[in-house]
Amino acid sequence: MNVYPLKKTGLFFGSFNPIHIGHLIIADYFVKFTEIDNIWFVVSPQNPLKLNKYLLNDKKRLRLVRLAIENNPAFEATDVEFTMKQPSYSYNTLKHFISKYPEKDFILIIGSDNLVDFDKWRNYDEILEMIDIFVYPRLGFDKSRFLEHKKVHLKSAPILEISSSYIRKCFAENKDPKYLLPKPVYDEINENNYYKKNR
Repeated sequence: MNVYPLKKTGLFFGSFNPIHIGHLIIADYFVKFTEIDNIWFVVSPQNPLKLNKYLLNDKKRLRLVRLAIENNPAFEATDVEFTMKQPSYSYNTLKHFISKYPEKDFILIIGSDNLVDFDKWRNYDEILEMIDIFVYPRLGFDKSRFLEHKKVHLKSAPILEISSSYIRKCFAENKDPKYLLPKPVYDEINENNYYKKNR
């Protein structure tokens, strides 16, 4: 019998297109100020049914995430959804993780903007039964009926209005967003002309 508590691993889903300091600040908060021990960045693949011309190639986005977190032992990137049936649904990925890693106690990390529309998620009611959900605040999204659910926990994480779409716009218009990105990510994007209109 295992007398030690299960290690708590936060699951942070996203396209990370690109990953930026806002993602890292949120993840760092959850490791430092909650019972979460480490964070897995679950990089979402391109949905073949909903093509997005602004979405960087899967492997390139995964590499950017790995560059961003390479010096933090509490952070890990996973490409598990790249090999799963498409389109990918968080419900299927959560079931996979819980089944494959019974020694871990997983916690789903989402923004309050996602919580507002949580009933649009595939099998959202089953997700609420299978896993705790830690919610970080987003401006303008402070109302949700799910905040009353026993599995949903609103945390006092920093409120950051940094978006990947804004960063892509900066690159496309030759406006330097270097202070919004980890240096290795910034360098990789510039070196390869990602998100540039003339690429």
